[in-house]
Amino acid sequence: MFRLLWVILRMLPHLFAARADVLLEVLALRQQLASVGKRRRPTIRFADRLFWVLLRRTWSRWSEVLLIVKPDTVVGWHRAGFALFWRWRSRRALRAGRPPTTREVQDLVRRMARENSWRATRIHGELQKLGFDVSERTVSRYLRRGRRRPENRQSWLTFLRNHREVIVAMDFFTVPTVSFRVLYVWFAIRHARREVAHWAVTENPTSAWVLQQLREAFPYEEACSRAKYLVFDRDSTFSAEVVSAAKSMGLKPKRTSYESPWQNGVAERFVGSVRRELLDHVIVLHDRHLRRLLAEYGAYYHEDRTHLGVGKDAPAGREEERRPAGLAVLHARRRVGGLHHRYCWRAAA
Repeated sequence: MFRLLWVILRMLPHLFAARADVLLEVLALRQQLASVGKRRRPTIRFADRLFWVLLRRTWSRWSEVLLIVKPDTVVGWHRAGFALFWRWRSRRALRAGRPPTTREVQDLVRRMARENSWRATRIHGELQKLGFDVSERTVSRYLRRGRRRPENRQSWLTFLRNHREVIVAMDFFTVPTVSFRVLYVWFAIRHARREVAHWAVTENPTSAWVLQQLREAFPYEEACSRAKYLVFDRDSTFSAEVVSAAKSMGLKPKRTSYESPWQNGVAERFVGSVRRELLDHVIVLHDRHLRRLLAEYGAYYHEDRTHLGVGKDAPAGREEERRPAGLAVLHARRRVGGLHHRYCWRAAA
């Protein structure tokens, strides 16, 4: 009697296990039928993936009844869920490193890029003037990646750092008008702070006219105290008379080589900036219109625009503006008719 009872007790777990095995098999088949339905391809949702991941962990024969996908697919779902779980667990962990970039800074970077077509260097300089402590690499992370142009000019930059306080340059650039006239803009720029000392507009440039502009740009006392070298190209307007007058003013004229605009790089970059940031977006009507546009751009260029060559500062010097206490909003002040903006803090109303 006791022997029979012992055999029955030993068989009960196997009976219940067999019944549970059958129930799990029926449940797996029903789940697959529900996923297929009347469609040619099964629709697998998140609940279906979760079902098979749990079934794989609790039932050894799960792969024998799986028909709608391969067993390796379920293993992949399990691994993805494992990674997602630990990513959620570790998001609250304290990690050393850079502080997170606020949403305000991210939106401001994209706003400056959208409103001005600036790149990371210019935007980083503007953010520094507003009191934001971010790196240029952080700024570039929130901009679209563009084609980079390699610049191998370390020797030229080293030369500028050692001599730029006493170097000035002059050059011409042309501007067509709406009536197909061609206006000539002469300018002189100081290398030290990228400051435009003087510019003038004419339709018929001559050597005598250039001499007069030089006298206005560099009075004798100023030329002797601040400037020493005058860099210019081989334009025919810069004649021997201009060279002699520059020497009499205490300047040492230095002509660039033939077809070597890079030797007058500061002036050439300024011409490129004027064209990209002003002249490519306007139609010049006449010489008075051009003078007004250049005057507005000159004020923006000297007082607002940050330059990489002067440590991401404005040529005239621009103080850093700290965010005021309390509620404050960032205000965009229009420059050059809205082509550019200067950002400053304003107390909220």
